[in-house]
Amino acid sequence: MLTALEFNQVPAQEAAFRSEIRQFLNEALVGMPSHAKARSWMGTSDDFSKKLAKQGWLGLTIPKEYGGSGKGFFSRFVLSEELLASGAPVASHWIADRQSGPLLLRYGTEAQRQFYIPRICRGEAFFCIGMSEPSSGSDLASIRSRAQRTEAGWLLNGSKIWTTNAHGCHYMIALVRTSGETSDRQKGLSQVIIDLSLPGVTVRPITDMAGDAHFSEVFFDNVKLGADALVGTEGQGWDQVNAELAFERSGPERIYSSIALLDCWIEALRAQAIHDAETSALVGSMVAEMATLRALSLAVTQKLVDGESPAIDASVVKDFGTDFEQRLISNIAAWLGTHPEFIASPDLLQTLGYLEQMGATFSLRGGTREILRGIIARGLGLR
Repeated sequence: MLTALEFNQVPAQEAAFRSEIRQFLNEALVGMPSHAKARSWMGTSDDFSKKLAKQGWLGLTIPKEYGGSGKGFFSRFVLSEELLASGAPVASHWIADRQSGPLLLRYGTEAQRQFYIPRICRGEAFFCIGMSEPSSGSDLASIRSRAQRTEAGWLLNGSKIWTTNAHGCHYMIALVRTSGETSDRQKGLSQVIIDLSLPGVTVRPITDMAGDAHFSEVFFDNVKLGADALVGTEGQGWDQVNAELAFERSGPERIYSSIALLDCWIEALRAQAIHDAETSALVGSMVAEMATLRALSLAVTQKLVDGESPAIDASVVKDFGTDFEQRLISNIAAWLGTHPEFIASPDLLQTLGYLEQMGATFSLRGGTREILRGIIARGLGLR
């Protein structure tokens, strides 16, 4: 399990890289309000993603022969942390960079690596992940979308839902059934790459309470895929998607979703010289918990560096991290309610309002608490 106290520091050699990133972000995000920063890795900006690509910061851990920078996992941690802490709009490239590129590097054919990965690194290919389906929820093993073999490749029918940024992506890597029936559960599942511009693909954005469209539902009606659409080995999709989810849960994303609110509130506390014992204790407790979660996330990064699977450890960080992100919102809201003398700026109130609407999703995206705790229990031999 996690040994966070041993790995609670980023290697000193990453300090110069962190400074370089901060300088870039200070210039790129100047004047950005807190309520926009609160969207961060759910905020899309193709132009910003392409600026990162020009810096060589997409595909940071991808080998240079595929267009990446060939840096280590701690470099990627530093970059992710700085982007999220600054509230940068990273959703356009986030999944392609975090999951799709590493997945193709591990399971893809050489032709797939040569075609897709350099485009990911240049900010020219954005990916979404097709997992959840209507009536399936978090029960991925019950999916019904099916790809049938044809002489030319595959014929795809079905649908996906809650697909992050599908309406802004070029490709989807989807978990589909290629053999057997739904009752076969994990058996017969495979992953395929879908060009979302193909005939028969319909993408419909889903507008949330905040007025944003982070998610989409995607329909496949007799979509013709080439034989080279299959990722990895047919029938091994379940193992592959679990490896992919480990990439999704291993970064610092599950700590900083509410940090724009914390920063905005603390800045206002300083400006109004509010430093009573109760407020100081609340700030201190939240900062201390964030520091602990950061240490846990760094321990997961160390596992990646050591070539170990972080699946269980990452599930622990994700479960505790999203709980913290949600409590941070409710704690600050409660504090504002008991301090009528405090002057809350429109930006602070707008940031709080947005996160109060979106905070409930933090413990859903990337795996619900129930799913994560099942993974943890199995890892501990409790079930």
